[in-house]
Amino acid sequence: MHVAHGLREGRDEPVVVEAPVALLYNGAPFAVMMATPTDLPDFALGFALSEGIVARPEEFSLVDVVAREEGHALHAAIPQPRFDALALRRRAMEGRSGCGLCGVETLRDALRPVPRVTGSPAVRMAQINQALSQLAQQQPLNARSGGVHAAGFAHAGGLLVREDVGRHNALDKLIGAMAHAHLDPAAGFVVITSRASYEIVHKAATAGIGVVVAISAPTDLAIRVADEAGLTLAAFARGGALNVYAHPARLRD
Repeated sequence: MHVAHGLREGRDEPVVVEAPVALLYNGAPFAVMMATPTDLPDFALGFALSEGIVARPEEFSLVDVVAREEGHALHAAIPQPRFDALALRRRAMEGRSGCGLCGVETLRDALRPVPRVTGSPAVRMAQINQALSQLAQQQPLNARSGGVHAAGFAHAGGLLVREDVGRHNALDKLIGAMAHAHLDPAAGFVVITSRASYEIVHKAATAGIGVVVAISAPTDLAIRVADEAGLTLAAFARGGALNVYAHPARLRD
């Protein structure tokens, strides 16, 4: 029902889908994320890469995608040494769209070491402004329903975009899509329609991305992790302006 100016009328409105997506490795359950069930092969690979479950796409194989009434299950195969390593940081978590760290068992699990980003070229403000403009135009899910985050990778060939109800999931989908497209993470930068949280920065650095530009605020932990990782972090990117919080040398006028 739509209510405006004292009038009520029946109206059908599209809404974004949010559903459980289970991630299983070598037959064992690892995590259940609340996500938009689109681009699931990208999500499966991107999550494995950004979480450090595998180090290279070649170590990951998506065996099956099982759709059930209650959600989706993504079955993947990884090398046995990688599978054994999961026991050291087993999360068995329920990840909600607003929190990519829900259910971690210890503080050590929550604040894993971040890798150092190497390479990554300088980025000009004109490139960032163009990427943000393109990002606003390449969000079909959000255009239909609203409330959907997007992450885009700007590279020489254009802007690759993925959407999800959760900002972390959108970035995971993007990282997986980049790997499937054989795009070099160090040869571009990420723009994202959310705040810059710790996990956004950590996932980007783990994937080898050197520049992250967010349209909303950063957190203090995100800034500290970006500084530690050597990652350029910019936020409040709106109206042709932004704030740079870590490693500004990569940004040029």
